[in-house]
Amino acid sequence: MATREVTTGSGPVPNISEASATPNYSRPLAVVTTLFFMWGFLTCLNDILIPHLKSIFELGYAQVMLVQFAFFSAYFLFSVPWSKVVNAIGYQRTMVAGLLMMAVGAFLFLPAASAVSYPLFLTALLVLAAGITGLQVSANPYVDLLGPPETASSRLDLTQAFNALGTTIAPKIGGLLILSAVPLATEQLLKLTPQAQHAYRVQQASSVKMPYAVICIALVLLAVVIGTFKLPSREPEKRFTIRSGNIAIWFWVRLRFSLTWVQKFPLEVFL
Repeated sequence: MATREVTTGSGPVPNISEASATPNYSRPLAVVTTLFFMWGFLTCLNDILIPHLKSIFELGYAQVMLVQFAFFSAYFLFSVPWSKVVNAIGYQRTMVAGLLMMAVGAFLFLPAASAVSYPLFLTALLVLAAGITGLQVSANPYVDLLGPPETASSRLDLTQAFNALGTTIAPKIGGLLILSAVPLATEQLLKLTPQAQHAYRVQQASSVKMPYAVICIALVLLAVVIGTFKLPSREPEKRFTIRSGNIAIWFWVRLRFSLTWVQKFPLEVFL
């Protein structure tokens, strides 16, 4: 059956089916949204680690705050290098690389717990946060490009909602798995023999093994899903390195503000 082409004074009107044939990015957006949930979940597990590590190593205020410092300093240190990685290999491969680095960081919690080593715990946190930085540098602008520019802010708000969901769930799950046993008070710990104190620290530190081993496996599986999924190809934006540098500065200011705010309260508030 023949169809007529409607014309106006300015020329023919496009066919309705052609005008409505816009790409559907719902599935790629859903896959990338899982990254936002994951890094929100892992970021808020630090709130569980702070009291747990303090009870194991009898940490002072400065040592306790090194947990947050080691984690958030990764944003300042690695955001610009990650932008160079995005420019070299693209958004999708950078997401996979970030997930694998996060998996390495989660795996480092196992030897850190076995050795009962506070510096190794900090190293694991730094590596984990470096991987999260890679996800943020690649996933945030990629979501911005998955659709019309006028709805970019809506897409980012939607994905950030799942990030907030991860930050809400993490303390509850982490508290059940990591803080299930009541730690000994300092006075009780000092009454133990050196051998008993070491055994107690090993037992307390081992509680992080199972959660972070599961996290490591989940991150590797998610890296496989992201790597094999056919995400729409997008070229990195121009001036991407400069934008990532602004992200690094913003997170550094955020860290400094957090540390200044925390100093107003006694350490017991966070335990």
